[in-house]
Amino acid sequence: MNPSYGNKWLLAAKQQNYFGIPQYINPAGATLPKATFKAVDEPWQQLALQELQQKRAELQAEINVLESRKTQLEAEINNHFVGNADGISRRVKGFHDYLTAALQDLARSVEQLPLIPETVTLQPSPLDQSSTSSVAAEQAPAPSTAIGIFSDDADLIIERLNTFKNNPDFSAEPWQLRRSLDENSMQLLLRWFLEQGGRGAQPSGGSRNRNVLVTAAAVATLGELYGDRFQTLVLAGEPERLGDWRRGLQDCLGLTREDFGPNSGVVLFERHEALVERADRLEERGELPFIVIDAAEASVAIPILQFPLWLVFAADPAELNNPEDLL
Repeated sequence: MNPSYGNKWLLAAKQQNYFGIPQYINPAGATLPKATFKAVDEPWQQLALQELQQKRAELQAEINVLESRKTQLEAEINNHFVGNADGISRRVKGFHDYLTAALQDLARSVEQLPLIPETVTLQPSPLDQSSTSSVAAEQAPAPSTAIGIFSDDADLIIERLNTFKNNPDFSAEPWQLRRSLDENSMQLLLRWFLEQGGRGAQPSGGSRNRNVLVTAAAVATLGELYGDRFQTLVLAGEPERLGDWRRGLQDCLGLTREDFGPNSGVVLFERHEALVERADRLEERGELPFIVIDAAEASVAIPILQFPLWLVFAADPAELNNPEDLL
């Protein structure tokens, strides 16, 4: 072998071993023994691993702090919302109580107002009495105690209510009263028709059935006056109360389920907003809404008072404190 060629071969082998590249075939084609290497961790790898672990620990600590802060913020938000809601609820309740008391005072004041103006009668002198007696007798109008929209129908209303005091007619036509009125109920309706002009509150009869009977008599009388040009709107805040009104009116007026609905003679409402909206639509069509408010309602909405016909059954404090008395 040429010595110079052997030196080149050793130099190439050292270079290959230095760069970590195994070489098993020499330039001359001779086979070299296979080199073996041991895997050892370098210091820079250990340093990089330590840095990564440290960063991971720092990130985990920051995550824990943020989660703790999130939990604290959620608790503060919940407490703040609940506190505000409770305060608002107390303020609304206080305003509701104030408004209810004010409306009750207003209703009592209205009931005490003299609705029929007092008339002053001038007594003629003895000298003029003989000459004017015949003329005065011919020109003096018949006194009327009715006011409002019923001022011209007082005689018809009185006659109609008197017929309800007779024995009940269980076979009467639908929308005619099939029960009889007692004296107290008749006087209540006379006050409502003739003294209040169909707009006012009347004391409750002590039970919902008695109030339904009074309402049925009013509906039958209004039917004589206006025919089909009016609709009865009943406001009672709970479905059970509305069920009592439906069954009671069916029994007293000989109605069926088809007579209760938006396009029928009686409409039942749980909320006054829907009742006011329905009454507005009736007036737009030239019809007359007759609004009835159950005695269990603690207050009357102001928009209801704008309509020409409304009957409010005012329960005494004992009835309001014991709702079972209204059944």
